Amino acid sequence: MAAMETDTAPLTLESLPTDPLLLILSFLDYRDLINRRLSQLSSHDPLWRRHCKKYWLISEEEKTQKNQCWKSLFIDTYSDVGRYIDHYAAIKKAWDDLKKYLEPRCPRMVLSLKEGAREEDLDAVEAQIGCKLPDDYRCSYRIHNGQKLVVPGLLGSMALSNHYRSEDLLDVDTAAGGFQQRQGLKYCLPLTFCIHTGLSQYIAVEAAEGRNKNEVFYQCPDQMARNPAAIDMFIIGATFTDWFTSYVKNVVSGGFPIIRDQIFRYVHDPECVATTGDITVSVSTSFLPELSSVHPPHYFFTYRIRIEMSKDALPEKACQLDSRYWRITNAKGDVEEVQGPGVVGEFPIISPGRVYEYTSCTTFSTTSGYMEGYYTFHFLYFKDKIFNVAIPRFHMACPTFRVSIARLVS
Repeated sequence: MAAMETDTAPLTLESLPTDPLLLILSFLDYRDLINRRLSQLSSHDPLWRRHCKKYWLISEEEKTQKNQCWKSLFIDTYSDVGRYIDHYAAIKKAWDDLKKYLEPRCPRMVLSLKEGAREEDLDAVEAQIGCKLPDDYRCSYRIHNGQKLVVPGLLGSMALSNHYRSEDLLDVDTAAGGFQQRQGLKYCLPLTFCIHTGLSQYIAVEAAEGRNKNEVFYQCPDQMARNPAAIDMFIIGATFTDWFTSYVKNVVSGGFPIIRDQIFRYVHDPECVATTGDITVSVSTSFLPELSSVHPPHYFFTYRIRIEMSKDALPEKACQLDSRYWRITNAKGDVEEVQGPGVVGEFPIISPGRVYEYTSCTTFSTTSGYMEGYYTFHFLYFKDKIFNVAIPRFHMACPTFRVSIARLVS
């Protein structure tokens, strides 16, 4: 049987009914909706709602407050920050999440944030330093132009018995004043600053001296080199967005604890917990770049230990810590054993529902290592009865680092 032949006119946009077209258009990108041919249909306001939410994070409440249609909201926002459309949603969400989390916990920190910089301010800084700023960096500074130089700093703190660090997020003008042209840090812009240690995190605005463009790092002067340009680097982020959003994620997830209105950059592995009877021991760790070096190899870590007795424990289970034992192993497998009375000069008493926390530190000559051990306790009501409580094994590793090109070519 011969196939039936029919004459069909070519399918065109004009021949389609309106409702299916509007459904199709709802899945298109904003660039497609600007097309002249689609002009009439693309003016259908609900189409722009998705793009306002996707690219600018504009809520229904904000739309109501501004008393504008979705299309005009999109166009107005695009005319202001359109060059950052590939970065704006991720960075704006990070800022919104961070402020929402910190407002009830660290209100002074949120109050220290500055209003966003203007485009002309950022253009002026580029002219001053003679380099283009990364678009994601500019985008963030349009939202907040850093913070006032206060303590505690937005980018986290660290405290030991004889060492304190708290990093502020620099405003763009202060950062420009610290822009580096010298050998070793050429074309690097400081992102943070600690008024106690002078420590900064830098972003490489140009690829130079072995650094990748947009990389964020801590500088680490080579202690063994005579050349002051021999500066190694601990890499913290591949881009500004990577660096900032990962930090915010650690804060708002509770990964970095809030202690006395400060963000402490301790990392806790949920599996790093050990329970012996009614007592649970958990550990968080942190790497301190300002006290570390690649040459000579000296990697400094601090750890925070939490010892807690279950609130359901019987009162007679109250006990006192007498001593500690550590087994410390570096990446080469070398083992060191340490024993001593108490912890950090104290002999804490643990009772039902009570928590004791302390901070200490260790160093490795390798880039990583781990510790494990136990505490010895005696019961308060049966002083001659002693028992050990396990300390879980916890690993420490320094960030990725890159050695100075000045040393490699020497």
